[in-house]
Amino acid sequence: MHSVTTARPATSALPVLVFTALAGTMAMMAFVAVVGPVVRLLGLAEWHAGLSVTAAGVLWMLSARGWGRLSDRIGRRRVLLAGLAGYAVVYIAMAVFVDSALRAPPAVWLSVVVLVATRALVGLFYAAIPPTAAAMVADEVPPGQRGGAMAKLGTANALGMVLGPAAAGWIAFQGIALALYVAAALPLLSLAVLWWRLPEAPPSDPALRKPRPAMALTDPRLRLPVFTVFAAMVSVTIAQVVVGFFAIDRLQLSPADGARVAGLSLTAVGIGLVCAQSLVMRLKSVAPARWIAIGALVSGVGFASVGLVDTQSQLLLAYGVAAFGMGFVFPSFQALAADSVEAHEQGAAAGTVAAVQGMGMIAGPLLGTVLYRWSPALPYLFVGIVLGVLAVVAVAHQVRRP
Repeated sequence: MHSVTTARPATSALPVLVFTALAGTMAMMAFVAVVGPVVRLLGLAEWHAGLSVTAAGVLWMLSARGWGRLSDRIGRRRVLLAGLAGYAVVYIAMAVFVDSALRAPPAVWLSVVVLVATRALVGLFYAAIPPTAAAMVADEVPPGQRGGAMAKLGTANALGMVLGPAAAGWIAFQGIALALYVAAALPLLSLAVLWWRLPEAPPSDPALRKPRPAMALTDPRLRLPVFTVFAAMVSVTIAQVVVGFFAIDRLQLSPADGARVAGLSLTAVGIGLVCAQSLVMRLKSVAPARWIAIGALVSGVGFASVGLVDTQSQLLLAYGVAAFGMGFVFPSFQALAADSVEAHEQGAAAGTVAAVQGMGMIAGPLLGTVLYRWSPALPYLFVGIVLGVLAVVAVAHQVRRP
C-alpha cells in the first residue's frame, strides 16, 4: 500500500480553522436559543422545532462523507469556502423570512416548510466544515501529534456552544430577528477570513483528483473512531434533550426555573469540555485510544450519577464531570481516525466520522425521550452503560495495538 504525501502549507491553517469552528458553532447554537420563541410567535407546535433540528441532522449525516471525499479531490480550501458560502446564504435567507414572518405571520404550513427547509440546508452546507477542517489538520500535523491540534478545534466548538446561546439570548431582548441577523453575520465573517488567510494545500498527485471508491462505514481501520463518535454523540444528545425535563420533574422546579437550570447545566458542559481539551493539548504524548478509555470512564460515571441527584448543585457537578470526560473523547476519536488512514484518505475518513456523528445526533434525542417516559433516571443509566462499554473497547484496542 503506497503512501501519498500532501503538500503542507508554509503557514499554519490552524488559527483560521479554530476561528471558523468557533463562529460556525456559535451560529448553529444561536438558532437553538431562539427557535422556541419563534415557534410560539408564529403559532407552530413544539414538534415543528424538533423537525427542523432533525432535518439538519439528517442532511448532515447524508452529506458529510461526500464533502470529505470532495476535499481529497479538489482541495480543502475550495470545499471550506463553498460550504461556508452556502451556510451564510441560507442563514441570511432564514433570518429574512423570520423577520418578515414576525411582522406579518404567514400560513402555518409555509412557516413550517421554510423553517425546516432552511435549517436542513444549514445542516447540508455546515457538514462540509468539521470533516474538512479535521482533514486539513491531519495534512499539517504529523501522526501521533494530532490530538492536541484536534483539541484546539474542540475547544473552539465548546466555547461556541456556550457563547452562541448566551449571545443570542441577550440580543433577542432587542429583537429575535436581530439575533438571527447577527448569527448570520458570523459565517459571512468566517468566509472573509478564510478567503484572506487560509493557505491552499492541493493534493500533490494529479491522480487524486479522479473519483475513488467510497470509504466504507465499516472500514476496519475506523472501527474504534466510528464506534466512539456514535456512542459519544448518542450520550451527549440524550443528556441535552432530557435535562430540562429532569430538572422540572426530579428537582420539582417550575418550567422557567427548569429552563434556567438546564441552561446552567449546558454552561457547565462547556466549561468541562474546555478544561479537559486544554489538558489534551498539554499532554501530547498520551495515545488517542487511552484518552478515549479514560474519558469514557469519567464521563460514564458523571452521567450515571445524575440518576442519584436531588439538588441543583449536584446536577451541575454531575454534568461538569461528564463533560470533562467527553473533553478527552472528542478530539481523540478525530486524531485516531486521522492516524489510521493514508494521506489521500484524510477527507474521506473525517467525512465518515462526521456522518456517524450525524447518526448519533438523530438517534440520541429519540432514544432519550423514549427512555425518559419509563423513568427519569433511565436515560442517564443507559448512557453510563454505553460509555462503560466504550471504555472497555478502547482498552482492548490499546492492548492489541500498543
